[in-house]
Amino acid sequence: MSPARRAAFEALARVDRGDKSDIALLEALRGMDSRDAGLATQIVYGVLRRRAQLDWLIGWASTRPLEKLDAAVLRALRMGAFQLRFLDRVPAHAAVDSSVELVRRAGLQSAAGFVNAVLRRLPDPPAQWPDEALAYSMPAWLLEKWERTLGGEDARRAAQAALEEPDRGERGGRRMDEGAQSVVPLLELRPGELFLDVCAAPGNKTLQAMEAGGRAVACDASLARLRELLAPCPRVQADAARGLPFGRVFGKILVDAPCTGTGTLARNPEIRWRVNREEILRQSQRQEAILREAMRCLKPGGRLVYSTCSLEPEENEEVVRRAAGGRVRHMALRVPGRDPGDGFFAAVIE
Repeated sequence: MSPARRAAFEALARVDRGDKSDIALLEALRGMDSRDAGLATQIVYGVLRRRAQLDWLIGWASTRPLEKLDAAVLRALRMGAFQLRFLDRVPAHAAVDSSVELVRRAGLQSAAGFVNAVLRRLPDPPAQWPDEALAYSMPAWLLEKWERTLGGEDARRAAQAALEEPDRGERGGRRMDEGAQSVVPLLELRPGELFLDVCAAPGNKTLQAMEAGGRAVACDASLARLRELLAPCPRVQADAARGLPFGRVFGKILVDAPCTGTGTLARNPEIRWRVNREEILRQSQRQEAILREAMRCLKPGGRLVYSTCSLEPEENEEVVRRAAGGRVRHMALRVPGRDPGDGFFAAVIE
């Protein structure tokens, strides 16, 4: 059993239990050499991105309904199917044998023969998938929603971008997506100007703003995340949705709000299988509360930038219009596949 496949299996199990894929991988790859880490990463993200397609192929070859399979068996099947059909350099016997061994090591000896048989019967991907949602390995409801809100062409661009390995942009040695880097310049910070970063952790945007000469106060609801903040500046623990301990003292405020993250599916592929309409509504309500409280701390004549890495209008335009109304000066949406980097929404409020 290769360390890479064992680590990928462990990371996918953690994702199944609710972890983010990057955190799950970080834990699973500890102490691993770069070659094994690379293969494990490729398998984990590939399985998460192409889950719907893998399940379709497995379902064709399986004698049992997928919903009846043990979670560990389905996980091993997805890993094997991804290696067989989407990784050119993996020998077929290695993909099959490792999946069988993973099931055995999970204590499911009786399922080993089943996994072997399914993977050996696995069909090739069809020249044309049965429907568009399957072609992009996306939940049908989300793709249909994007087609309504983004338009057909941009929806397809975003869905295709979500299937591909993202370009991991770097800024000053820190990984920071190009879309994320587009937000801070909208503050138009002047050297020495005091600004508030309302949802600051992990601090990439705070650092970017400080590089522009701003003096930061970083605020976040999580004390643990504040302690690990990248930016060397004063830090305040406060949940902006419940209230901020400031008056109207800031000329510039950044609200990079918590969101569903649907603009980052290439980087965080598990989101597509977790997000739902209820979660979008919940985030929207929380975002409006945060934005209203942040606006209360803005000096007359000040500027606030509200941003998310979501493509959903419920979290973007609708939040801004309800909370800020006629004070909105500019709104822009970056769509993956159309614009470089992750999807991002930004609004300038004065």
